Amino acid sequence: MTKEERIADYIRSLEQGHGELCDRIAREARENHVPIIRPETAAFLKTMVAIVRPRRILEVGTAVGYSALLMAQVMPKEGKITTIENYAPRIVRAREHFCQASMEERIVLMEGDAGMVLRELSGRYDFIFMDAAKGQYLPWLPLLVERMEDGAVLFSDNVFQEGDILESRFAVRRRDRTIHGRMREYLYELKHHEALDTSIIPVGDGVALSVKHTKESADNHEGS
Repeated sequence: MTKEERIADYIRSLEQGHGELCDRIAREARENHVPIIRPETAAFLKTMVAIVRPRRILEVGTAVGYSALLMAQVMPKEGKITTIENYAPRIVRAREHFCQASMEERIVLMEGDAGMVLRELSGRYDFIFMDAAKGQYLPWLPLLVERMEDGAVLFSDNVFQEGDILESRFAVRRRDRTIHGRMREYLYELKHHEALDTSIIPVGDGVALSVKHTKESADNHEGS
């Protein structure tokens, strides 16, 4: 076991859980090999939502609704979540879970391809959680930035791709090379985007945390 794995295990050992429903959803998801957010990343996500206190949250990639319910636990009482999912069986399970949590009025699930849905959305969001098809992070980025309020946070999960991001293109499996290249481009774009300040954080499978400049901070950037 590596030092990083030992640290992750230690962090997970400190967790107290997220309530009976969320803990059951997480257990069933892992038993059925449904991809959900890692325990240490889940705690970090909840902490960020608690800090930002967003009234409008956008989630790209619902899966079975686990991360949406985690965010709902700590968002303001007037907060609303819009979440997007394209895989029908998971949509059914997510709706069941939102109903069980009595969150149908506060969590709106939009069905369909995220790229299409993002183009149809109106309004802006205070917090965006990106956890969908990794090969689409890069082409979706302009749509996400357009939907962000000034000062909004973009939380991108799984940016390390199980460690593949550290490898050269030829060291990863041929079928993964396109996604590998796109994720590297995505991280480069986040770090060099004129509207964003980004930190890449080694939590779980890697998190990129980006903040959209306010007008005042943008003026300061231009003057520096």
